[in-house]
Amino acid sequence: MSDDCIFCQIVAGEIPSHTVYEDDDVFAFLDVNPLAPGHTLVIPKGHHERLNDLPDDTAENLYAAIHDLIPAVEAAVDAPASNVGFNNGAESGQEVPHVHGHVIPRFADDGGSPIHAVGGTAPDLEDEELAAIADDVAAARS
Repeated sequence: MSDDCIFCQIVAGEIPSHTVYEDDDVFAFLDVNPLAPGHTLVIPKGHHERLNDLPDDTAENLYAAIHDLIPAVEAAVDAPASNVGFNNGAESGQEVPHVHGHVIPRFADDGGSPIHAVGGTAPDLEDEELAAIADDVAAARS
């Protein structure tokens, strides 16, 4: 827990939330600044700033909770679809430095955009550049 983290304060019950799910490792609640009705934040209870910081078991439990919550959130607000995503680090737009996944219900003609709209202008990469990046990612995993 981090004393100055708003999400840790929500988990501790110091700040009220509209909780939709809780287990030993994961906590989920409605976003107070929703992009759509039912916009849900899913967080690990332990304080981890980035996805890269999560222990493997916590990451597995977080994904399992998200997997379970997606159809529940969609059903609760009668949404035919949803966007699911993470901002991972300040440069990505992460405003609260505590891992949190967004489940955002989507509706026909809601004015939202596909996830590709998040990235801004797409780079024009040649096949050789893509191959080099793929090799670098594979090498970084080793």
